[in-house]
Amino acid sequence: MTSTAASAATTDKWSAQLRAHGRRVTKQRLAVLDAVDHSPHADAEEVAAIVRTTLPDISLQSVYVVLTDLTDTGLLRRIEPPHSPARYETRVNDNHHHAICTGCGRIEDVDCAVGHAPCLTPSDTHGMNIQIADVLYQGLCSDCAAKASAAQRP
Repeated sequence: MTSTAASAATTDKWSAQLRAHGRRVTKQRLAVLDAVDHSPHADAEEVAAIVRTTLPDISLQSVYVVLTDLTDTGLLRRIEPPHSPARYETRVNDNHHHAICTGCGRIEDVDCAVGHAPCLTPSDTHGMNIQIADVLYQGLCSDCAAKASAAQRP
């Protein structure tokens, strides 16, 4: 499949999903979805920079509005790492988790440990029907661990 055909197929997929969620298909929504799809875990400013390669006049505020709308509809997932701006991804509805490097901030997806939602069984549900468990693993990636180890050598 050529990149033009792949791009058209992706546009068709996002267009169908927007319509299924009762949203108009706009170039701004398609550009934001494409940006987040190609740069998972990007923050709003990173998304805006990517979108501006095709829509140079889009404002950061417009990107925020689209990100919020697409998150509210369930087409995007918003994650909020500690000490970091919100990040966005198109991987939704599978209850995966995230591992974050405390050194460089790299974020990686971690599949559900059990294989079915909500992946964890709480000790007390407090009468709630638990649907999602959100686990955040934090540590050093191999690159940061190697740098830390090299820095400790005499």
